[in-house]
Amino acid sequence: MQYLHTMIRVGDLDRSLDFFCGKLGLVETRRAENEKGRYTLVYLAAPQDLPQAQGAGAPLVELTYNWDEHEYSGGRNFGHLAFAVDDIYAVCARLQQAGVTINRPPRDGHMAFVRSPDQISIELLQKGAPLPPAEPWSSMPNVGAW
Repeated sequence: MQYLHTMIRVGDLDRSLDFFCGKLGLVETRRAENEKGRYTLVYLAAPQDLPQAQGAGAPLVELTYNWDEHEYSGGRNFGHLAFAVDDIYAVCARLQQAGVTINRPPRDGHMAFVRSPDQISIELLQKGAPLPPAEPWSSMPNVGAW
């Protein structure tokens, strides 16, 4: 398992970039805008981690700016921790056997979400290409929130 990033939601992207980059000194490594989903993702790395960050080898901070939402309550501004795994199906099966609820099953062979006992969302991402769809995951519904 490899630690990838921590995601936080921000209400004002420019103000957040000023803080994280202008004041704290992090460096933007990549950005993705999604018109259909109406959000922007900005990934930041510490300057010393830049060589690793270019190859997705360093832990990053992911700022998620939802274009239509600018205030968050109840801790919704903290999003999730993300880890890359060698076999998402095997990891989810192991977690499920240990009593962990798979909130967002890996129906696509690529992504799943679980929650910690303190309700922190954990994103699991398949390393490399997605695995072919497989049961029981393909037809498993989402459970709760993540």
